[in-house]
Amino acid sequence: MTRRFARAGGLAAAALAAAALQPSPAPAQAATQRHDVVTWAASADRMGEAAADRSYRLIVRTSVGGTDLRIRLSNAFGNRPVTFDSVYAGLREEGAALVRGSNRRLTFDGTRSVTVPAGETALSDPLPGKLPAGSDLVISIHTPDAAGPATGHGMAMQTSYAARGDHTAEASAEPWTDTIGSWFYLDAVSVRPRTGTEAVVALGDSITDGWQSTTDLDRRWPDYLARRLRKTDTPLKGVANEGISGNKVLADGAGQSALNRLDRDVLSHPGVRTVFLFEGINDIKAHTGVTAQDLVAAYRRIADRAHKAGKCIVGATVTPFKGWSEWDPAAEAVRQEVNTFIRTRGDFDAVADFDRILRSPYDPERILPVFDGGDHLHPNDKGMQAMADAVDLDRLDCNRTLRTG
Repeated sequence: MTRRFARAGGLAAAALAAAALQPSPAPAQAATQRHDVVTWAASADRMGEAAADRSYRLIVRTSVGGTDLRIRLSNAFGNRPVTFDSVYAGLREEGAALVRGSNRRLTFDGTRSVTVPAGETALSDPLPGKLPAGSDLVISIHTPDAAGPATGHGMAMQTSYAARGDHTAEASAEPWTDTIGSWFYLDAVSVRPRTGTEAVVALGDSITDGWQSTTDLDRRWPDYLARRLRKTDTPLKGVANEGISGNKVLADGAGQSALNRLDRDVLSHPGVRTVFLFEGINDIKAHTGVTAQDLVAAYRRIADRAHKAGKCIVGATVTPFKGWSEWDPAAEAVRQEVNTFIRTRGDFDAVADFDRILRSPYDPERILPVFDGGDHLHPNDKGMQAMADAVDLDRLDCNRTLRTG
């Protein structure tokens, strides 16, 4: 499926492109009045063998708008340096085509090329101009010599594009003949919004990653949350989705565990006010001997690390999954015990009771059929929206909660 930029046709696209080309505030003014805030992110993971002389046109959706766009390129899982010799940022018109005049080169320490060592990341220089909230941002990158393990995000729930050779500067869709369902090397985008603006980072598994939501329509629950925040009088406007399908709190496997990736995927992002922790179902259903006490101890460690970093943390209850092949009464007992802890203990600054929202009143161990994506574990679009609608926005900022009583 494809989607028109800003879903508002050519006139709206042209208007936003013009806005994106307006100059930023003077550097001294920006430094004193603004700070960077993450507007999009996706958890880095190992992606198989890299390909040399390959271009990627990656489509991402911004949450908060601002000036001075910056991107972060990741070689976290590479075993050798990878060079990016051409990187551009633009706005999407349709498919792989860009709004005319919006595609602009990004630099790194003033140069057009950057080599990222194995296990490291690289942050681009700020790109002057305005980037609107809720826009289809297009990052085009070329890797002339990539080899070994690639880094990226496997399940994007978003169509992006690839091509042989360097086509990053081209606005046309013509060279971009290969469609892909993953994001390669790009793991974060930040902007400088108005003073006082901050962000929420959702740390989770496949439900947060968006499995069973509709591809290309941004219907993951963090997407719905971002739309709510844009319409609400709150300093929290940025939303970063750090979900990985199959991810666990305690054990590496489908991505590094929540404990092991917390610093890179959450705490390293600029402008983060609140960590939203929604994980545990994969630990429980795997039947590896993980107990409720094991998960509680891990939740406490994550909450403690977030608090020490000066962040608020929201805990979400583990949702029903009866009907999934790995469900049994023993796993259900662990889930119930874990949820009792999340609801009643003070380790979290707030609680989002996703279990209560999604469960059937006739069989509380199951997802309500109207919210079931079909496998009895993952919510559909309606379920994703119900989760986001259930979040108490006033409780997302623990400092604000204390101030307002």
